[in-house]
Amino acid sequence: MVAPMGVRATLVMGADGSTSFLGSSDGITSPEDRQQFLARRRQSDVIIIGGNTARYERYRWTPVPLIIISHTYPEMAGQNPKAQWWNLSPVEAIARASKEFGPSVFVEGGASMIQELLSVGAISHLDLSITPARGGENRVDSSSLLAHFKEITKTERNGTIFYSCMEPVTLQK
Repeated sequence: MVAPMGVRATLVMGADGSTSFLGSSDGITSPEDRQQFLARRRQSDVIIIGGNTARYERYRWTPVPLIIISHTYPEMAGQNPKAQWWNLSPVEAIARASKEFGPSVFVEGGASMIQELLSVGAISHLDLSITPARGGENRVDSSSLLAHFKEITKTERNGTIFYSCMEPVTLQK
């Protein structure tokens, strides 16, 4: 699959590669990361998350429709009037969401969802934030994520490193 031009994903991780702390990204995010994250999501037509993200993060309100992909109904779906539950794969959800809501799809799923989508070339832009936090779980090697892109811009603000990655490449297996 080649990514539609508007599929953007975001992921925050600590300096040790952890992508969550006690199940949530709250323990590893920084004020700088949070500010950029909220600005990016307001520019999208739809947000896609997975079931675990729905269970552990706060999604009671979103500026655009929220699609929760999971095999089981997530209880929080009823708490957000813009939320819908789809029992689809991440790739199928992106295709359906872009048809139903518009081409700007924002993936806020966890590391495993993003890695799955990267492996099939379904993400056109990745925003990766690395904060100084340490001691969390679900560690990921940032270089394995960055390897999926040809154009990578790196900036730093108050101890948080931001990578903006574009031009996906196909990795050889």
